[in-house]
Amino acid sequence: MEYTPKLSSKAGLLPVASNMSSMNNKQSFSTRDVVYFTLKQLILSLKMPPGTAISEKEISLEFQVSRTPVRESFVRLAQEGLLEVYPQRGTYVSLIQVDLVEEARFMREQLERAVIRLACENFPNEQMVALEQNLAWQQECRVKPDDERMFQLDEEFHSTLFAGCNKSNTWTVIQQMNVHLNRSRMLRLSSDHQWDHLIEQHRSMVKAIQQHDADTAERLMQEHLHLTVTDLAVLQDTYPSYFQ
Repeated sequence: MEYTPKLSSKAGLLPVASNMSSMNNKQSFSTRDVVYFTLKQLILSLKMPPGTAISEKEISLEFQVSRTPVRESFVRLAQEGLLEVYPQRGTYVSLIQVDLVEEARFMREQLERAVIRLACENFPNEQMVALEQNLAWQQECRVKPDDERMFQLDEEFHSTLFAGCNKSNTWTVIQQMNVHLNRSRMLRLSSDHQWDHLIEQHRSMVKAIQQHDADTAERLMQEHLHLTVTDLAVLQDTYPSYFQ
């Protein structure tokens, strides 16, 4: 499978010069940073599926930048496990490693069960409002399916739990191990738009936090994250070429 450059907003692939302008409205980024973040998002969103062949030349032409920031981005993405570089053969988007998906799920389950128990003890009103707004947006996604938006809202829901418990740094550590898990989750969301159960689990967690019911909240979180195990088996059968 080869990656074919397409400079079109419809495909979701924009020149880095365009992305740079947008990102600079918030803060200063180097060309290398923009190339890196753009490629990473394309990989995590599955616009560059596992196994896709890419080259420095193609990416530099598409993003309208020199090959140096592209090469540096490739090195960084390879270090994170998102690219595989084979001498004399080329560079490929890494396959989703099942053992790393399970390891990331295991870590998340242990930490998130602990965090949601903390949330049941004391959770700031600001973050509770954010969770309720997040649920409303999830409901909108159910009515009008948007895979990437739903994935973002799912991430924000869980990161808000950590923020409300003053554990944002712990969430950052989790994200460093999540690259394979997140791609499997994105694949699950995009292949099946029946998100009612996911949303209802989130809603029940919020209710348990409001009622200070730590045991129920922990059970719900465990069940919620354990779905990854069942989903993974189905995804491997449906998309065998994506997994290792």
